[in-house]
Amino acid sequence: MAVTGKDLIKVMEEWAPRSLAVDKDRIGLQVGDPQAEVKGVMLALDVTEEVVDEAIEKGANWIVAHHAVIFRPLTDLRTDRPAGRLYRKILKHDLQVYVAHTNLDAAPDGVNDVLCDQLGLKERQVLLPTRSSRLQKLVVFIPKDHHEEVLRGLARAGAGWIGNYSHCTFNLDGTGTFLPEDGTQPYIGKQGELARVGEVRLETVITEEIREDVLEALFAVHPYEEPAYDLYPLDLPGAVEGIGRIGKLPQPMSLKELAHQLTKAYRISGLRMVGDGEGLVSTVAVLGGSGGRYYPEAIKGGADVYITGDLDHHTALDAAAEGLSLLDPGHHVEHLVLEKVREKLTKSTSLTGVPVFVTQVNTDPFQYIVG
Repeated sequence: MAVTGKDLIKVMEEWAPRSLAVDKDRIGLQVGDPQAEVKGVMLALDVTEEVVDEAIEKGANWIVAHHAVIFRPLTDLRTDRPAGRLYRKILKHDLQVYVAHTNLDAAPDGVNDVLCDQLGLKERQVLLPTRSSRLQKLVVFIPKDHHEEVLRGLARAGAGWIGNYSHCTFNLDGTGTFLPEDGTQPYIGKQGELARVGEVRLETVITEEIREDVLEALFAVHPYEEPAYDLYPLDLPGAVEGIGRIGKLPQPMSLKELAHQLTKAYRISGLRMVGDGEGLVSTVAVLGGSGGRYYPEAIKGGADVYITGDLDHHTALDAAAEGLSLLDPGHHVEHLVLEKVREKLTKSTSLTGVPVFVTQVNTDPFQYIVG
């Protein structure tokens, strides 16, 4: 069976759901048909004409990008200009462009976690919380001989996570009763006869976002024609999600040492530094992309140094005045997430057989010149 764009989008949005994106962000399918077959996927930070040419050469008819190909409102589609020429080429070659931006920044194992991984940051927390998952309790009644199968099926769908513990459930033996009426095909019992069955009451926790997937998994593995289950809203805080991370270095080091480590970890030839190069730093805030306006949150979180891109002169002065060191490795370091995206897509059984490529085109417009 052919893999369609809907399959690809589902895999991406199970990892980086749209609900994680900041308000009015340009995400999702921007060009093309969600029903189009996925013959190959090209992963890129930016969609440029060179990236499109590479996708065509590789036979990839889907591009998954971090930055929107349509970012500002279009005022024309003149094909004698670069933007119009790019859109014409995308459409002419029947390419589809899907964008995961701030939702991929915020997602677990997304942009900011990848940037933290390169530095070995420990005890990391969200820098800019944007939401907390809403929790629900699922209670389902299962015949004893199917208890283990249902439990594992729910866990595979994401139910039962508490912190870093999976498969969290509570199970209680009891007796279930039911009377199959006309037109039923009961797994246990007979029409017109009251059945008493040894059952297990299984309780587990789910987030509202995965409820439909969990129920789909429940119906797929539960033997009953009509499984009995309940859902209760919980007045408990779920996992905090948001943009950026703050954590601890494996060991304190000077700001200048961290800057040198950053160039190797992020594979860059240079960066901008604000602060005392000999001063020790331990707590590090990280926000991929343009995060200058969020430096007060880094200070509030107790960071010694804030790593982000596109810092302007006045933001650097203000942050330095408040004692916060800064490292600006540029915006393009977000490209480090592309290997993680490739890993997620190639491991998905929904996309088996689909070739996934990471672009070899360097879309960083900046070069570092040493005087």
